[in-house]
Amino acid sequence: MQSETTSEQATTAPAESKESLRRVAVASFIGTAIEFYDFYIYGTAAALVLNDAFFPTLDPVNATLASFSTYAVAFAARPLGSVIFGHFGDRVGRKSVLVASLLLMGLSTAFVGLLPGYGAWGIWAPLLLIALRFLQGIGLGGEWGGAALLAVEHAPRGRRGLYAAFPQLGPSVGFFAATGVFWLLSSELDDAAFRSWGWRVPFLLSFLLVGVGLFVRLKISETPVFARALDAQEAGKVPAADVLRRHPRELLLGAGGMIIAYGLFYTATTYCLSYATGTLGISRNTMLGLSLVACLFLAAGTWVAATRSDGAGRRKLVLLGSGCAVVWGLVLFPLLDTRQPVLVALGIGGALFCMGVIYGPMGAFLPELFGTTVRYSGASLAYNLGGVLGGAVAPLVATRLQSSFGSASVGWYVSAMAVVSLACVLALPETRERDLG
Repeated sequence: MQSETTSEQATTAPAESKESLRRVAVASFIGTAIEFYDFYIYGTAAALVLNDAFFPTLDPVNATLASFSTYAVAFAARPLGSVIFGHFGDRVGRKSVLVASLLLMGLSTAFVGLLPGYGAWGIWAPLLLIALRFLQGIGLGGEWGGAALLAVEHAPRGRRGLYAAFPQLGPSVGFFAATGVFWLLSSELDDAAFRSWGWRVPFLLSFLLVGVGLFVRLKISETPVFARALDAQEAGKVPAADVLRRHPRELLLGAGGMIIAYGLFYTATTYCLSYATGTLGISRNTMLGLSLVACLFLAAGTWVAATRSDGAGRRKLVLLGSGCAVVWGLVLFPLLDTRQPVLVALGIGGALFCMGVIYGPMGAFLPELFGTTVRYSGASLAYNLGGVLGGAVAPLVATRLQSSFGSASVGWYVSAMAVVSLACVLALPETRERDLG
């Protein structure tokens, strides 16, 4: 099942030069950074302006919920993207599929920046917004699995956690860039200009970033692990069906393990940005600046945990991060409710550090759960199904909980997600010594 061959140690590392491995690391990092930048600018815009631009006829709470609902559409689409891109990634190759996912994600993002608001196009504006967000989700659904496999399947045995750290850093850098662009625009423009056209600039920048990503990705080679499987004609006809038949346990438990990573991120960023600016009265510029600081906590947690997972093990570190998240869920909102910038940054930064400790090892952990011929589909599906449960609903549930029961209830919700993930990871085996095939 998991190990179709035992020759990885002899054939993976020596066959590739250090320059080739560096190119793969850079390509996987840049690609995920660009794609997650595209994804995150929507989340920031949803928290700050999309409710006014596309849902002006609703009251503030329902407009925010509607804005977050369009945000959630992409998470519903991501498993579909995993099936589509995973199918071709497991049958045709990792490289070509990653190019296609980048194009779909980048162009659908850029067109959001060109979309007229409700005042110009009426009901067609939010409908087209939802359609573009759905396409974003399909594109990102195929991105992460391919980028992770690009790194892991090129990496020497014993260093897969290190190489997987590069695509796992993509979300940190993408979020930092997305937040930074919004912070600069918010600082330089008055509120009317920002809400009129300034929020569109980060989306339009995606046209340029797609070109950069394509330039980098077209220079990499197919992974040696997949190339050997293709030569042996081992590719399955319907990889997603093979995952459900051969790896249902790994799929469901892997998805469960990802729930808290998503829940922490989207609660601490998208929801907390909306909560702090709308409910607590903290200025938009202040919250965007504090979010930039919190990004550093995410990057640190991701890098430290991913690189140490080669020695300590993936499972142990994910369990550690999930356990810390149980506690931090109860700490997050009391820190935010102080309205003190240092404590707000500590609250968000601590949540993102816990998320990084979980997320970093997952770049190698999830691919190692599946065999070569279904690895793209299996890892992508597990990753993105976790996103539906942890990322899509977190801002929606948090908004309802806070309006009905206060901010403390949102913290309990985060801790509950952490307990679920902790139980799922406890039921999974350690994978760092497995052959990839």
